[in-house]
Amino acid sequence: MNNQGTGIKKEWPANPALDEITVSTRPIFEGRIIKLQVDTVTLPDGNTATREVVKHPGAVAVLALNKGKMLVVEQFRQPMGRTEVEIPAGKLDPGEDPLEAAGRELHEETGFHSGDLFLLKSFYTSPGFADEIIHLYVTENAQSGEMSLDEDEFLVVSELTLEEAYEYIADGRIADAKTIMAVYAWHLRTLTGKWN
Repeated sequence: MNNQGTGIKKEWPANPALDEITVSTRPIFEGRIIKLQVDTVTLPDGNTATREVVKHPGAVAVLALNKGKMLVVEQFRQPMGRTEVEIPAGKLDPGEDPLEAAGRELHEETGFHSGDLFLLKSFYTSPGFADEIIHLYVTENAQSGEMSLDEDEFLVVSELTLEEAYEYIADGRIADAKTIMAVYAWHLRTLTGKWN
């Protein structure tokens, strides 16, 4: 994945004494969304170890505000075995520009659109075992329209005030990292007037 413009630097003044060198990669599974591989690595002390790695094409998420309320979708999440309230999000298609994907996902999942989306931050979801990166976009000017869901998507769109979002976090209706991060960023914006 090209991390240019995402705020994540591939090279930075890291500690090379901690680097692990990949010796071999063994593919385990390839699905529609993820790939699983087992890497054999040489450790800093010269010994070897294995690392289970989930490869993911990356994703986008959108903190969309409409008249001071955050757009959210509620949908069933099979890994959790329950419904979850989240900001609109979705995976990147191969070679897709994250900004375009953010606009697409916002429109498909909520019917809303915006011409002023901007990147707030990109972050890794679970760097201990996955390379998934999420690009979190923001718009304060979402405009309503018609939804265009994928054939296997079933969800309900609603809008939350900041106070309601915190209540949803407290009672566990919002439990995913990207949405919690978005709520905290929105709260910081209300306190400082800035997104960064």
